[in-house]
Amino acid sequence: MKGVILAGGLGTRLSPLTKVANKHLLPVYDKPMIYYPITTLVNAGVKDILLVTGGNNAGDFLRLLGNGAEFGLKHLNYTYQRGEGGIADALKLAEHFCGGDKLVVVLGDNIIERNIVRAVAAFAEQGQGAKILLKEVPDPQRFGVATLDGNRVTKIVEKPKQPETNLAVIGIYMYDGQVFEIARNLKPSARGELEITDVNNAYIERGQLTFDVIDGWWTDAGTFESLFRASERVRAGGANHLA
Repeated sequence: MKGVILAGGLGTRLSPLTKVANKHLLPVYDKPMIYYPITTLVNAGVKDILLVTGGNNAGDFLRLLGNGAEFGLKHLNYTYQRGEGGIADALKLAEHFCGGDKLVVVLGDNIIERNIVRAVAAFAEQGQGAKILLKEVPDPQRFGVATLDGNRVTKIVEKPKQPETNLAVIGIYMYDGQVFEIARNLKPSARGELEITDVNNAYIERGQLTFDVIDGWWTDAGTFESLFRASERVRAGGANHLA
């Protein structure tokens, strides 16, 4: 299984910090933010990893991470996203790298307390389709929100004003090779971007999307408030450490 970390974008919500550094290189307590998604994948046994970055500071990732030896990797792959076309647009850059294999996608600003070992193992056994991870949150209107019917996701609504549930879709997704065909056929949203929620809803329509609710805390780190919260949580209780 392949791993893809999406660490592009301009990080405008963290300006002026991101005028001089890529968002994903900012510190979360004692480590650069990008260390956490790499560790999430490595701990789950996913060690063939592509890092998608962009902007004016892309070279800083290579200087920081090299070939990933610090994480026990023999090689770390890189590719460059021009501009901001959305998560699904960035994901399209991984098609050649994945070569039809299943993939685990982690957004570069997502940090979890524990690990995704069981979820990845379950997806490896899943014949086809996709898997998303959910977490109950107090502010679901900030995220894609999932509606469930028993053990089935019936729909995902992006940033709803009146959420039907408090189950946020966190920024860790698992897909089979169909994801690239789906992404190629997406139309831009009102924001002018290709939305990952539309990818996930396409799998729902095919009856091929499963889900798990993660244990432990989860946060993104894409705003000043969430970046501060992430640092506090890591300092207080740690995050997934390299096994």
